[in-house]
Amino acid sequence: MTAIDGVLFDLGGVVMESPLHSIARFEAAHGLPAGVINRAIREGQAWSRLERGELTVEAFVPPFEADCRACGIEVSATALMTAIAEAGRPRPMMLEALRRLRARGLRVAALTNNWVSEGPRSPHPVREHFDVFVESSVVGMRKPDPRIYELTCRELGVPPSRAAFLDDLGTNLKAARALGMTTIKVVEPEAALRELSAVLGVDLL
Repeated sequence: MTAIDGVLFDLGGVVMESPLHSIARFEAAHGLPAGVINRAIREGQAWSRLERGELTVEAFVPPFEADCRACGIEVSATALMTAIAEAGRPRPMMLEALRRLRARGLRVAALTNNWVSEGPRSPHPVREHFDVFVESSVVGMRKPDPRIYELTCRELGVPPSRAAFLDDLGTNLKAARALGMTTIKVVEPEAALRELSAVLGVDLL
């Protein structure tokens, strides 16, 4: 069994409800083809710039709507981002797992691709549950850039080879594995926590 000293958690789709579910509901509610918004995210530049902090949410709206038009759809980016924000609730079982990890002396970090608005920032609702909190929009890098994983591990004081990482996106996990991290894909939160429990030898459920 690999010795693990620290665990890194993605937020949306892991500790909190998935923005992918919000996007799918938005597409269905607006009569859009399934997956087309994610295609605009992948093929355009606006979303990446947003998550690197190069654009605020407000400045992101026109270029992202242009990215959507390039994919043949009309989308209100403001309405989309509101829907994503409103659905981002913490998962109680994940918060309990974080509490148990810290009680055992393991260090935990949040590693999230996120964004900022032009108004004053409120503390993140789950910030207090982590020893280290790394936000893409603050550090100017986003997953799967290897540098953001390395930065998070440095701040956590744990080498990648002794860190586990939970994310809901395969591309983000692939980059972490390449650095020597133990990775767990989160599809169902309970199953992911069972897997993490087995890796650590700690009951998290």
